[in-house]
Amino acid sequence: MAIDFDIKDPGLAEGGRYRIEWAAKEMPVLKLIREQFEKERPLDGVRVSACLHVTTETANLMHTLQVGGADIVLTASNPLSTQDDVAASLVTHYEIPVYAIKGEDDKTYYQHLEAAIAHRPHITMDDGADLVSEIHKNHTDLIDNVIGGTEETTTGVIRLRAMANDGALKFPVVAVNDSMTKHLFDNRYGTGQSTLDGVIRATNILIAGKIVVVAGYGWCSRGIAMRAKGLGANVVVTEVNHLKALEAVMDGFRVMPMIDAAPIGDIFITSTGDINVVDTHHMEVMKNNALVANSGHFNVEINIPGLREMSVGDPERVRPYVDKYTLKSGNVIHILGEGRLINLAAAEGHPASVMDMSFANQALGSKFMRENSETLENKVYTIPEDIDMEIARLKLAAMGIKIDVLTDQQEAYLNQWEEGT
Repeated sequence: MAIDFDIKDPGLAEGGRYRIEWAAKEMPVLKLIREQFEKERPLDGVRVSACLHVTTETANLMHTLQVGGADIVLTASNPLSTQDDVAASLVTHYEIPVYAIKGEDDKTYYQHLEAAIAHRPHITMDDGADLVSEIHKNHTDLIDNVIGGTEETTTGVIRLRAMANDGALKFPVVAVNDSMTKHLFDNRYGTGQSTLDGVIRATNILIAGKIVVVAGYGWCSRGIAMRAKGLGANVVVTEVNHLKALEAVMDGFRVMPMIDAAPIGDIFITSTGDINVVDTHHMEVMKNNALVANSGHFNVEINIPGLREMSVGDPERVRPYVDKYTLKSGNVIHILGEGRLINLAAAEGHPASVMDMSFANQALGSKFMRENSETLENKVYTIPEDIDMEIARLKLAAMGIKIDVLTDQQEAYLNQWEEGT
């Protein structure tokens, strides 16, 4: 059966297949869910439009949904996050329509988004809420057809909760990001490792001895700070939240405003979900040859338009993912990965073993949405705790790790109030 798609090169498919299978070895929980889905087919007849990073791990999620009966279309959630060989393999070997090309311009990105929307989804699967946003803004005629959606990342959940608070959200969405097995592990360990991996691949610099300024101290940023410290960096954290700033101090990091960190930092990494975290007044006082990268979902955390205005001439591409901006003062600032997700722009994103849990949440979240669509309201939900705990149990079992079990006496003690000192 011929399928529509828009990818870079179908000839890359064989290499993509090998990488998808390599990632599958590190995703035992998703494998167990896939076997369950193949037997039960919980998504039979359900059209799913997915707007996710097109990676080897995502390919394994798509295969899981497919064997569960879903009719899928996949598009990229970021112009630089597509692995072209994976996209080719999904089209060639799995017959899944994919609309994604690494490095696509904004016009193509939104054309691809439109292709996913044209699938007339029953379930949306987002990483950043672009799909949900576009449907609500420009395709309101499709809303009655949508039973719900799932959302992968912090930035998307922020957007969706804002929509819900404004009464603008017209169908329920499961915040996969808020599951403990997602944000505790994916955001901290996945983002921590893959972000530093992206910075190193882009620059080939030594992290040890550098002053690394990490913007924010949420789950993603604390993972970045932890990994930078482990590589020998002197880490500075900037924050706007008093509790998170206090936590960073107690974890052993220096904490200060970005304007104070700007003149001393060698490497700056943002991961906050907000705009202009590194702004022009920060960049004009940075060291010569400072490196600035972003690991938040959108490329707005660094004020790149403002940097262009304060620069002399056009930026120079000095390495594949490094753009050199020369300020009027003569100082140079290097922007990595065009200010987009550095872990996906210059590297391969999170390790498969971490995405195993995140995408287990996505798969079971879509099943939950299908089974409960009649009773869910138009708001943002968290995946039920029992599903979260089951994913943790399966992951531990796959790792060969056993834990204690409460005795009947211990269980009874924890559920009474009479016994004291």
